Amino acid sequence: MSDVSELFKEKGLLSAAIEGFSPRQAQLEMSQAIEKTIKGKSQLIVEAGTGTGKTFAYLAPVMVSNQKAIISTGTKNLQEQLFHRDLPLLKKALASNRQAALLKGRSNYLCLHRMGQHSGNSTLLEKQTLNELTAVRQWSSTTKTGDIGELKTLAEDARVLPLVTSNVENCLGRDCPDYEDCYLVKARNKALEADIVVVNHHLFFADMALKDTGFGELIPEADVVVFDEAHQIPDIASEYFGEALSSRQIHDLARDIEVVKRTVLKDADQLVKVAEKCRLIAADLRILFPYDPEKGNWRKMLNRPEIQAQMSKLDESLNLLYEVIKLHLGREKEIDSLFERVTQARDKLKVLTDINQTGVSLWYETTPKHIILHLTPLSIAKRFASFIEEVERSWVFTSATLMVDGGFSHFQRLMGLDGANTLALDSPFDYDQQAILCVPRYLPEPSSWDMKNTLLEVAIKLIEASNGRCFLLFTSHAMLKEIAHKLEDRISNPILVQGTTSKRALLEEYVNNKKAVLLGTGAFWEGVDVRGDDLTCVMIDKLPFAAPDDPLLQARIEDCRKSGANPFAQIQIPQAVISLKQGAGRLIRDETDKGVLVICDNRLITKDYAKIFLASLPPMKRTRDLNQALAFLTELQE
Repeated sequence: MSDVSELFKEKGLLSAAIEGFSPRQAQLEMSQAIEKTIKGKSQLIVEAGTGTGKTFAYLAPVMVSNQKAIISTGTKNLQEQLFHRDLPLLKKALASNRQAALLKGRSNYLCLHRMGQHSGNSTLLEKQTLNELTAVRQWSSTTKTGDIGELKTLAEDARVLPLVTSNVENCLGRDCPDYEDCYLVKARNKALEADIVVVNHHLFFADMALKDTGFGELIPEADVVVFDEAHQIPDIASEYFGEALSSRQIHDLARDIEVVKRTVLKDADQLVKVAEKCRLIAADLRILFPYDPEKGNWRKMLNRPEIQAQMSKLDESLNLLYEVIKLHLGREKEIDSLFERVTQARDKLKVLTDINQTGVSLWYETTPKHIILHLTPLSIAKRFASFIEEVERSWVFTSATLMVDGGFSHFQRLMGLDGANTLALDSPFDYDQQAILCVPRYLPEPSSWDMKNTLLEVAIKLIEASNGRCFLLFTSHAMLKEIAHKLEDRISNPILVQGTTSKRALLEEYVNNKKAVLLGTGAFWEGVDVRGDDLTCVMIDKLPFAAPDDPLLQARIEDCRKSGANPFAQIQIPQAVISLKQGAGRLIRDETDKGVLVICDNRLITKDYAKIFLASLPPMKRTRDLNQALAFLTELQE
């Protein structure tokens, strides 16, 4: 087939193969634009509103092009959906023999070697971790893919996971005794042979930044690259073009040295002692910071004498570890791999303590037990622009949330895509009939003390009117926890709170319990698809401006000021607009959905920049009267 328009006709191949398929003009336009991009080896940025059917719009031209393609998604959920549902449907409709492969990051695959190592050292493990290891070993005898996601009984943050999966640091590669049976190698080989490879953004940029050797052969093979959920890629790319070192990495390094000593290198007592010293010094660095997790400016911290002293100790101990482990080189493959990790940690530490670098942000973040040091480039535009010009291939970037103030200039500037073609496609939904946007009257200022009580009272009214079936989306964990706690005494509906269990489990419980209320922050603002009567109300606490004390944001603001631009207009507003569009997009997911979106922030009325936010939201009916919104919700119950 040479023309995708044949696919999308009223009696075309898709309508014959897919029950309920109906032609959509926007979907056809998008598909034709992508077909043209593939033929012309050019770049295209597409914002396609919810309901456009963008997945088929980009998969169809990729499928008929007969070119090798990489499809990159923002979430594992979409990755799975594309591979297990959408691609097979399209393949069947086209009677295509094109082969597809699903490839995840290495931490998603069981590492047989590490599982064997830790099974032989069970005395080092806590009881819960040991039970988890037993479950993994039982599952390992039946799995064909080694994809840890198959093991549904294992929590997403199970302690056993780092022990039975590999990372780029501890993987032995071709030197591994289990290399021939390696699930990751099998998945990558399958991907190399496939015509269409489905990856996620983290994996794509890890490869592009050459942070994960061995996968680098995939991108050069591709003729077409499509990014779905492309609004996420500026931040993800920045992460992979930077550097990071954590006390957790040093802790894991010391633990792996201990495991090697117990299994294959019995005479390495001195090595274990030096590694343990490194671990303790890294742990003591964390103690110099407040107990509560935080982010901060690492350059400033490096001026403090006690931090300088601790970093000098860490540098000295890593240098000593380097010298001691060098004495054992060549004795065992595991030791050679550990030597590489020590070398990398030492080199990263030097980069992360060089405060004279320009064009980068040096920042840190703490967790309850660990500290992570980061170096992040302030801009990736030049690097990405030069990367896409290296080889002639087609690039497509699509999302429901790329435009700000009616244009693509924000995304183009971030990614260095000034010469790309652009296409904006409205959602086919009848928002004016399906939804109401309410910014209630008489709201206090977002940062005022009264705001908590106001939010609570508005939430209770909405929950009562909709009989649950609400998402309450927050910009901070602190506000989420406070409202969740106060709601417990005021409503009888089940309250589901982000952080109490996995995102997947929370959503399943929400859908199964028809009267539940779900409270979430960042993770629930996007990538959540709840349709029909299960979700009739979304409340957002305030405009999602990034925290002003975020060190990376501060560095970008300062850099923007130096160039003579306005950082509020160029950085903060566009980021917040895209986040708000994502949050608002949770409400109407289907042409039969109805509901109310309530944004509890009077800046949408009082500030000059409000028009940029309002113009970016779907064209719902608008009201300041909360009672009108409540009446609409009540009608939906009848």
